[in-house]
Amino acid sequence: MNAVSLTLILAGVLLNAVAQLLLKAGTNAVGHFEFHLDNLVPVGLKLAFQPFIMGGMVCYAVSLVVWIMALSRVPVSIAYPMLSIGYVINAFVAWQWLGEALAAQKLLGIGLIVVGVVLVTRS
Repeated sequence: MNAVSLTLILAGVLLNAVAQLLLKAGTNAVGHFEFHLDNLVPVGLKLAFQPFIMGGMVCYAVSLVVWIMALSRVPVSIAYPMLSIGYVINAFVAWQWLGEALAAQKLLGIGLIVVGVVLVTRS
C-alpha cells in the first residue's frame, strides 16, 4: 500500500471517528429524548441545529468522499478492517473527552483489534 492510499484510509477512519464523537457530544448537549408524533418536529429541529451534530454530519459527508477515493486504490478486504482503528481512537478520546470508562477488558479488546489490523495490512 502506498503513502497516498494509507493517508486516504487513515483520513477516512479519523473523520468517521470524529463524526461519532461529535454526534455523541451533540446528544449529550441535547439530553435524553424520546421521539413521539407530538414532539417529532421540535426534537428533530433541536437535533438538526445542534452544532456538534451538524459538525458530525459534515465529517460523515467528507469521510464518505475520502473513503470512496481510498476504495478506488485499495482492496476492500484490506481497507474495511482498517475501519476498526476508529474504535481504538473513539475509546481513548471518549475516555478523555467524555469521561467514559476504559476498563482492562476493553483495553484487552483494543489490543486484539490493533493486532488484527496489523495482520490484515501485512497480508
